[in-house]
Amino acid sequence: MTGKHEKAEARRGGKPGALILAGAAAAGGWMAYSALRINHNVDLPPALDAERRTFASPTAGILSYYVDRRVEGRPLVLVHAINAAGGSHEMRPLFDHYRAGRPVYALDLPGFGFSDRSNRVYSPDIYRDAILDLVRSQVKEPEAVDVIALSLGSEFAGMAALAEPERFASLALISPTGLSERAQRNAVQKSDMYGYGGVLHSVVSAPIWSQAIYDLIASRLSLRYFLRQSFEGDVPEAWIDYAYQTSHRPGARYAPLYFISGKLFTLDALESIYEKITQPVLVLYDYDPFTSFEELPGLLQRRPNWHAERILPTRGLPHWEQREQTIAALDRFWAGR
Repeated sequence: MTGKHEKAEARRGGKPGALILAGAAAAGGWMAYSALRINHNVDLPPALDAERRTFASPTAGILSYYVDRRVEGRPLVLVHAINAAGGSHEMRPLFDHYRAGRPVYALDLPGFGFSDRSNRVYSPDIYRDAILDLVRSQVKEPEAVDVIALSLGSEFAGMAALAEPERFASLALISPTGLSERAQRNAVQKSDMYGYGGVLHSVVSAPIWSQAIYDLIASRLSLRYFLRQSFEGDVPEAWIDYAYQTSHRPGARYAPLYFISGKLFTLDALESIYEKITQPVLVLYDYDPFTSFEELPGLLQRRPNWHAERILPTRGLPHWEQREQTIAALDRFWAGR
């Protein structure tokens, strides 16, 4: 009996050890595959069919942007979202539409597209400064700009408008972050709220495995999964292709790892940013799997310069799935200022 019990205990005790060894072997195998087999210098075509320019920002490094200024009028600045594979490609429907009627600029934020992707600290301030530096030095029209910003880009655009309000005529925020009740925020948004954002970033950014972690997040399977959450219908295959290309460039992992660690969100964005904006603001929204808008009704009541339209049915990208509705809402907003 004693021998049988010992063998049974050994088998039970051996299972966790075997699982740990198997997990370690799988992780090691993926790290080797990431280092030896995945191309991290994929050719990246332009995100938009437009002139692309670069300039040096004093705080954000070399920044890239697309521009079409063949038509006179109030300039429009487009600010993309932050995610594993963000970039100006996210704003293509709006760039292509409005370039026929006014000057349009689309900025690649630091860490994305053709902008500086170096290994440095990425913070909300660096994104605010990038928008400000574009408007200060590259927008040639003398008028204040209209801005359309997507998701987390909305917080940065709001920060820029607060810093130099005379340069910003209006803000249109598509599926903006920062309007969720604290209890409804997702794990990434809560990480700094509970004080583990710095620890999480230290773990995921460790040189030994940071590239392998990012390669999992930026695999075609993962990109397709997350993009599918943001579309009611089919995800454009060209978007998946471009997301894969832009996430497999040198330095592509640095800014997204700050994002997934929660380091790019402003915890009190409602009070410290949105409540203080004095320019006209339009929020375009519906259901979004990555953020929510419980605070929006109260903000609309308290702040008469804030307006909102729900674009149905969409999941965070109304300018892609309900393009005409979105454009009509934007045109009404600007006409009624």
